[in-house]
Amino acid sequence: MEKKTEELMKKCENLDDTTVMGSCQVLLDMMKEKNVKLEDDPEQTYLGMAENLSPKDLSKVLEMALKVRESGAIKDVELKNAASRIIRAIEMS
Repeated sequence: MEKKTEELMKKCENLDDTTVMGSCQVLLDMMKEKNVKLEDDPEQTYLGMAENLSPKDLSKVLEMALKVRESGAIKDVELKNAASRIIRAIEMS
């Protein structure tokens, strides 16, 4: 899993894809709407991040998407699906 995550992070560095950016926007908006907190980043303001999302933020959003998808504490299927869409979009880019 670690190697795959590293490969995805590298792809994010130079990615400027509107589809991926749109998926990121959806996830961030959903996390804000559902008041989701990740245990290692409880102070993150997803609204602020969503409002100022740029291609350089993709690696951070990917990291959050991976945490959301793998989290046992997050049970919201819609949120997990949004996270999975980002991961797939980056994998396919």
